[in-house]
Amino acid sequence: MLHLKSIELSGFKSFAKKSVLEFTTPVSAIVGPNGSGKSNVAEAFRFVLGEQSIKSMRGKKGEDLIFNGAGGESRANRAFVKVVFDNSNRLFSVDFPEVTIERVVHRDGVNEYLINGSQVRLRDVLELLARAHIGASGHHIISQGEADKILNASTRERKSMIEDALGLKLYQYKRAESEKKLEKTFENIQQVESLRKEIAPHIRFLKKQTEKIEKAESVRLELETLGQEYLRREEDYLNKERDLIHTEKKPILARLKVLDEELGNARKILENFGKKNKKDFEVLDIEAEIASARAEKDRLMRELGKVEGSVEAQERMLRSEKDRITNAEEKTVRLRDVEELQSDIEDEIKSAEGDSNNLIKVLYRVLDKISSFIKSKKVDTNSPGVKEVERALSELGKEKEKLEKELKRSDEREKSLREKYENLKKEIEKDKDTSHDAEKKVFTIMSEENELRSREESLRIREEQYKHLFENFKRDLEEISKIAGPSILGFRSVSVTHEDRSKQEDRRHDVERLKIRLEESGVSGAGDIMKEFKEVSERDEFLSRELLDLEKSAESLKTLIKELEERLNEEFKSGLEKINKEFNTLFTMMFGGGEAHLTLTKEKKRRIGDLEIEEGIDQEVGEEVIEEGLDIAVNLPRKKIRGLAMLSGGERALTSIALLFAITEVNPPPFIILDETDAALDEANSKKYGDIAERLSKRSQLILITHNRETMSRAGVIYGVTMSGTGVSKLLSIAFDQAVEVAK
Repeated sequence: MLHLKSIELSGFKSFAKKSVLEFTTPVSAIVGPNGSGKSNVAEAFRFVLGEQSIKSMRGKKGEDLIFNGAGGESRANRAFVKVVFDNSNRLFSVDFPEVTIERVVHRDGVNEYLINGSQVRLRDVLELLARAHIGASGHHIISQGEADKILNASTRERKSMIEDALGLKLYQYKRAESEKKLEKTFENIQQVESLRKEIAPHIRFLKKQTEKIEKAESVRLELETLGQEYLRREEDYLNKERDLIHTEKKPILARLKVLDEELGNARKILENFGKKNKKDFEVLDIEAEIASARAEKDRLMRELGKVEGSVEAQERMLRSEKDRITNAEEKTVRLRDVEELQSDIEDEIKSAEGDSNNLIKVLYRVLDKISSFIKSKKVDTNSPGVKEVERALSELGKEKEKLEKELKRSDEREKSLREKYENLKKEIEKDKDTSHDAEKKVFTIMSEENELRSREESLRIREEQYKHLFENFKRDLEEISKIAGPSILGFRSVSVTHEDRSKQEDRRHDVERLKIRLEESGVSGAGDIMKEFKEVSERDEFLSRELLDLEKSAESLKTLIKELEERLNEEFKSGLEKINKEFNTLFTMMFGGGEAHLTLTKEKKRRIGDLEIEEGIDQEVGEEVIEEGLDIAVNLPRKKIRGLAMLSGGERALTSIALLFAITEVNPPPFIILDETDAALDEANSKKYGDIAERLSKRSQLILITHNRETMSRAGVIYGVTMSGTGVSKLLSIAFDQAVEVAK
């Protein structure tokens, strides 16, 4: 199967104009005088197949590969080489029957690579060729003077050449790529671990903040539940009290209105009958004084009720302030007080130094000091707030005491007037044998009216207390909703059962305590903190999953590298056995006997990275590695020669050719280019060379650059390369089968 179809050169080295070489036979020869440009064809193959070493193409820079002008030809601005392969049997892993690879170099050193006309990367070209066991400088392109290279190479370099020839480069690429990925994965693992370490303190801080928020939320929920029940019961009580006052007050007001009318009528009757005497006037005066004393007493009772309400409010504030002060949770203590406590404890400890018997007593005194300190800081009723409320309570107490004394005097005055009034009535009754119905009615009405006025005043006091409680209720509702949230406003939906009023006071005390706790334990920006904690936690979880994925990826890459290593070892071992077999066969053919084979060597070396440490230098430096290589063992017939150093030039040439041909026999490349590798052979050995070349052509296309007539005779097509005085290479071709037909 012919895989290589043609190669096209334009502007490459001495090929100034477009030149095409078509390969239609298993063996093609390129001939011509020295300096005509034959070897430029082999270098064109290296160039188009991706060779990056300009030196290996006999140049110093990319510009040296471009035709520089000669004679009448002007210099070219670029050089390109295009090679065409038959891909009908899918030599390359692309879905095209024909594959064209082209490389262009410009004078500024820029290179372009194309596959089937589409621009690609160098890596794409190398990967495509590697799958077909083709490379820019592989074992299938052997230039002039390089045949002996495999013999002169070090054992390590020779092993690398054999690996390349066996097509193990693809596995080595994969291994190297996997090692790079593994190294990158380890870097990513370190970066992820570093990121997790960076955010860990922030997560811990946010977690503490969220715990505080959750604790505060727990208190808020407790306050919400208790506050809703408290508000519901308080509103129910106030509504019932309001309705009860209204119900009791309505008939009293109605009856007083009726009594006022009846009293007026009765007085008119007394006036009409003219029964008023001096004592009657005195009675009226006393009645006026009693009314005045009653009015004064009512005023004093109202003022006393207001003062008592204020006292209750201040006492409530005092209890709330003391609850807040005595609440030990999250209490702030001045640093100076703590330092003083520390100083006292240190003094106590110093006093016990060297006296073990006194140590227990000192410990008890230290514990007493700490206990006293906590107790003193737990309850501090001398705070400005407490003092202010106590001062207000003291003033209200004085005012209450004053009002109570005045009320007592007013009550005593009223009683005195009533006694005087009653005595006067008795005197009037004694003076009068009969009492007029109207007069009796006046006294009866006034008596009932006084009783009703007293009841009305009691209701008025209850009404004032109701108003005070209602104001407290509104204030509680506002404060609790502000602290516990608007959800507290749903308290009316809470169902409650009847209970004693005294329990509501305990419940109010608990509500105040929870309000204080919630106010003092609140964390500002709770919503933002919870959101940030969630985001940072999710970020940490993502990094954790990423770290797990990276670790799994690293394990997979390690497994893959291990598998590739095993595959490389197996393939190399198997290939080496086959090469040795072919090498020995070809060596025997060329020398008429003897034997030759490759042996695997292992040598201890010390390296720093890829740099080998020379002998004589401190052997403690660097890392000790086992370096594998390949040595060549030969045994010529009829000669006691067992080493390469003892071979003559011709014998070395035959040995290298036998080894190179053995390699190509084991892993035949699609084509082989031999650039004057037969130059050192005599006529007899040239025939052997030609026989082996003809044998190789059954598996690979051969392109022979030669001066040897025997080698030329094995070719189906001969391309002649000539160079006139212009310095431009030109091509001539001869096809032997066509020449034979013409000759017939």
